Amino acid sequence: VRDSVNGVITYNAPSVYQGTAFDNIKLRFENGRIVEATSSNTERLNEILNQDDGARYIGEFAIGFNPHILEPMRDILFDEKIAGSFHFTPGQAYEDADNGNRSQVHWDMVCIQRPEYGGGTISFDGEIIRRDGMFVKEDLLSLNPDNFIWRN
Repeated sequence: VRDSVNGVITYNAPSVYQGTAFDNIKLRFENGRIVEATSSNTERLNEILNQDDGARYIGEFAIGFNPHILEPMRDILFDEKIAGSFHFTPGQAYEDADNGNRSQVHWDMVCIQRPEYGGGTISFDGEIIRRDGMFVKEDLLSLNPDNFIWRN
C-alpha cells in the first residue's frame, strides 16, 4: 500500500504545521512517493518533506464525517473531522494501522469534498463509496451527517 499512490492531490483546507501556515498544498505522487510539492509556502513545505525519506510517503488515510464541524479552523484536531472531508497524511504511520512507513513527520492534510468545496469522490478497488461528501454505498449510508444530528 505504501508504494501504491499515483497521481495528484490538491488540498483545499488550510494547514498549519510546526507553526507555519500553508494554503493550496498540491502533491504529485509516483509509486507512493511525493515527487513534487507546492503550496503558498513551497520552500518550507519541501524542507519539511525532505526531513527523512518517510516524510514523502503516506502514513495515514482517514475520512471525516462530524456534522457539527463544517469549516476549517486551522486546528487539525477539528479540521480532520470536517463533514465530507478526508485527510491523507504524509509521514509516520500509526502503529494501530501500520503501513510500515516511518518518519519524524506526521502531517494531517485535509481535503473537503462537499459540493461548495468542489466535490469529489472516494473509491476503493474501483467502487465509489462517497461522492461530494456523502456516502453512496448502501452499507455506509448510516455514516452520512443526517444520522449524527440530534433532533427532538
